[in-house]
Amino acid sequence: MNRVKNLEKLQNEEFDICIIGGGASGAGCALDAVLRGFKVALIEKQDFAAETSSKSTKLIHGGVRYLEQAFKNLDFAQLRQVKHGLEERHTVIRNAPHLAHPLALITPVFSWFEGFYFKIGLTIYGFFAKNDSMPKAEWLNKKETFEHIPTLTPKLHSSVMYYDGQLDDARYCLALAHSADEAGAVVVNHASITGFEKDTQGKLKTAIVTDNLSEKNITVKAKLFINCTGPHGDSIRLLANPDQEKRLRPSKGVHIMLPHEVLRSQDAMLIPKTKDGRVIFVIPFEREVMVGTTDDEYRDLEKEPILVEQEIDFLLDTLRPYLAKVPEKSAIKSGFGGLRPLIASSGSKATKKLVRDHEVEYDEKSNLLSLLGGKWTTYRLMAKDTIDEACKLLNNETECRTEQHYLIGGENYTFEEWKNIQEKYKLDEDICQHLVKKYGTKANDVLENSNQTDRIHQNYPFIKAEVIYTIREEMVGSLRDFFARRTRMELMDWQATFSSVDNVAEIMAVELAWSETQKQVNITEYKKLLKNFMQTANIH
Repeated sequence: MNRVKNLEKLQNEEFDICIIGGGASGAGCALDAVLRGFKVALIEKQDFAAETSSKSTKLIHGGVRYLEQAFKNLDFAQLRQVKHGLEERHTVIRNAPHLAHPLALITPVFSWFEGFYFKIGLTIYGFFAKNDSMPKAEWLNKKETFEHIPTLTPKLHSSVMYYDGQLDDARYCLALAHSADEAGAVVVNHASITGFEKDTQGKLKTAIVTDNLSEKNITVKAKLFINCTGPHGDSIRLLANPDQEKRLRPSKGVHIMLPHEVLRSQDAMLIPKTKDGRVIFVIPFEREVMVGTTDDEYRDLEKEPILVEQEIDFLLDTLRPYLAKVPEKSAIKSGFGGLRPLIASSGSKATKKLVRDHEVEYDEKSNLLSLLGGKWTTYRLMAKDTIDEACKLLNNETECRTEQHYLIGGENYTFEEWKNIQEKYKLDEDICQHLVKKYGTKANDVLENSNQTDRIHQNYPFIKAEVIYTIREEMVGSLRDFFARRTRMELMDWQATFSSVDNVAEIMAVELAWSETQKQVNITEYKKLLKNFMQTANIH
């Protein structure tokens, strides 16, 4: 992924399709479109997966809560969403096995009746999953439950175990963008759409784009523009046609990160009901434990949604009935907030009741195609529906090819390759396993790019060679690109990230030809951001 060359192509070539937004839906659309033979550009104003797509609960699932709502309320839209999610689950895992895998989820219950109720529900949930080999739901007795998660409360009666998928959302999104680039799409991050030029009939013909790293403006010509900007979709819709009405109601969800000792398990826990009628997941992720999420309406889209103290209290209180010992607030290592791009309903439903389905909207006046709503699990189906519509508009009858398309690093992947890497490079086991799980069959390339195999931080398996590789091969342009999305360190541990910034900045300054002033500005701004996260959450 060569950003300089791609910027030149953006300026000098004309495209069939220009996709705005480099999250899961935009990157998914770019891959689908280029595989169908279109000439494609993908433009992202920050970094790939910088917002919603890197701040999910990291699950590939149909949504057990949606299934319950579907049956209780006879809501077939919810049922369709569950069905689509479970049908797509196996494809998400198959196409990037280094970044996605099955995950067992334990639902503790406190009575025989409760266990029976959840066993029936989760059996129905599994019924909708086609073409995958996930184990069926099991009802575990108390002893079996503690064998899976030893830190649960002794007050529980039993539990029900079922399986869903887990993914590294930011790196999966990057793999989509990288695979699109590899297939011929022109992919650029840190580039903002600031306006459109229209033809005499009012149709979009050119996008005015600012390169945010150089502050230079370029123009991008395309036959069709596709809006995949998630919660910000209305801003692009109104930029293209100010007469349109807003369609989205973004909601905020937060997660906190706790030490591994909270669960001491490779399995996750599902808390089936909170006081506001949601479910909460307690999930092992990157050797830590992630707890979330909340669901509250969010209006200030210009500000990044971040974790605040009241949300921490809510999540810890929700844990209280399920764990023998609930961690203190001081145990929290980090947290993050994200926005869901929910499509507004005609009524006044709370955001948690809105369906997580998607819609492809065509505005005939401006010729803008918009992908609205949706969720991570169904990104491929969302992209397929969007590019199917693009095919109609551009007279292309090629079928979608993404269902069986391995993402970069996924084909011929085997986890056991970490042992060969360890033998060759004499690195610690956790480093080798980390490299294989994040880069797949490209893991060796990371080490061939650089001999800097020192750890970035003593508590984590990330090494300095990754800084060089991600800049040269994965379009890293800022400190946060690296810490938040290429390695996920920002999500895992704010203090460890803060203490690692200077060392990583030294390497980045050389690779990106930063001046001393540029380096210090980047360090200062990122440290200020991390301090703000800690202060707002009251974590020090």
